[in-house]
Amino acid sequence: MRPTLLTVLLLVVSNVFMTFAWYGHLKLQATGISRNWPLIGVILFSWCIALLEYAFQVPANRIGFIDNGGPFTLMQLKVMQEVITLVVFTVVALFMFQGTKLQWNHVAAFLCLVGAVYFVFLPSK
Repeated sequence: MRPTLLTVLLLVVSNVFMTFAWYGHLKLQATGISRNWPLIGVILFSWCIALLEYAFQVPANRIGFIDNGGPFTLMQLKVMQEVITLVVFTVVALFMFQGTKLQWNHVAAFLCLVGAVYFVFLPSK
């Protein structure tokens, strides 16, 4: 698999785990599963999920980084990661948290992020 595609796929998987680590406990609490868990229990649960996130994120950055033979600069990796994070978060939030609505200002912000990706990939002089 090409490093470009592999990097993006690993970042997407990483961000799915990250989103669940950061916000999944809120859904567990809302459904009553973790309502009585102590905060340390919730933190440890989230850390276990975050470990899976790092298992995909670290290889993605190592494979994708230009100094390791990948196609992306450090800035490109970071901007891509942020856009992927927000796209994954939006999809998860819309499906897991039914009260969440995508509004015009959210779409406008995403379009600005697409612009950020465009600008970060312009050749530097």
